[in-house]
Amino acid sequence: MDHLGIAEGSIVADLGAGGGWFTIRLARRVGPNGRVYAQDIQPEMIGAIKRRVEREELKNVRTVLGAPLDPQLPDPVDVVLIVDAYHEMEQPQTLLRNVRKSLKPGGRVGIVEFTTSGHGPGPSMDERVDPERVIRDAEAAGLRLESRGNFLRYQYLLEFVAAPNAR
Repeated sequence: MDHLGIAEGSIVADLGAGGGWFTIRLARRVGPNGRVYAQDIQPEMIGAIKRRVEREELKNVRTVLGAPLDPQLPDPVDVVLIVDAYHEMEQPQTLLRNVRKSLKPGGRVGIVEFTTSGHGPGPSMDERVDPERVIRDAEAAGLRLESRGNFLRYQYLLEFVAAPNAR
């Protein structure tokens, strides 16, 4: 979260939020003046997040039932975080193009996936995505690689910003 500049007051989207593990941590990070959109395409995951948010008494989380090609975020966001969900995307370039349209000026996209080295925990090797493929997909969607985070033991973080002349 530090690497992506997520701070008090940020508006963040957790795409492919699953059960909400990152959603809860993001909500605490952005505080009462920030907002987290917990987005998933599976209604049962949205239900699980709603129950967890209620149990945790968080008032700054909104759930969003998205579509496979469009996150359908209701407002522009400072940061979109996609953790261990990129490999599930059927048409990542289309989705990332729609993600780019959801960014505020200067907004960022962080994508975290398991490395393809085969070491450590995570999904099977055939489900892992080479970071160079993610970069190519993101560039085709109008995003530009800003940085690579190499501080995770078994995963990589790619940080993107909107390319200046992207349509």
